[in-house]
Amino acid sequence: MKLYYSPNACSLAIHLLLAEIGKPYQAVRMNFADSEQYKPEFTAKNPKSKVPTLERDDGSILTELPAIAFYLAKSNPEKNLLPPGLEGEVRSLELLEYMTATVHMRGFTRIIRPNLFSFTPEDEPKAAEMGRGFVTKGFEILAPILGDQKFLFGDTLTIADCGLFFLEWWAARRCNIPLPASLQGHLARLLERPSVQKVLAEEGLAV
Repeated sequence: MKLYYSPNACSLAIHLLLAEIGKPYQAVRMNFADSEQYKPEFTAKNPKSKVPTLERDDGSILTELPAIAFYLAKSNPEKNLLPPGLEGEVRSLELLEYMTATVHMRGFTRIIRPNLFSFTPEDEPKAAEMGRGFVTKGFEILAPILGDQKFLFGDTLTIADCGLFFLEWWAARRCNIPLPASLQGHLARLLERPSVQKVLAEEGLAV
């Protein structure tokens, strides 16, 4: 399989999942600074011009973070990347969707790219502040779900934890947003995992 990713993007979650699974994969770095995601070589694979994009061994393409995460978990059941039963699966997808559609897209995107949400440069600080509000509210919702557990669904890492990781990483290392104590502990535990250290090194991100 090939994972098309951009360093320090939300594709970090899928990169981590592939490392956790431990099967061979190729990580293909996309240079967003050169607008590589809009070039024909990539849009032929994913016209959405987004990462993560997963090219499977049969050449088929899978897009959107929750869908890719669910596929990888279901196709590698021995790794226990989904909590058990239908209820566990839908609850993990519920969390992952909230993380990507709300905390990421409505929150962090406003902080990182405020120009996309502003008519004038003078409005950009207001957009960024609104984004911080979405992120802070998101962490207030996610922290008690984690509580004093090791991971979001107990003692086993799931796709939801991989989604939470890139949000925590962005808050702590990219946007200087304080994390609730439980999420800070979660981030610290993940940073000790060999899979996380491997992925950060592959993406050129300093621990």
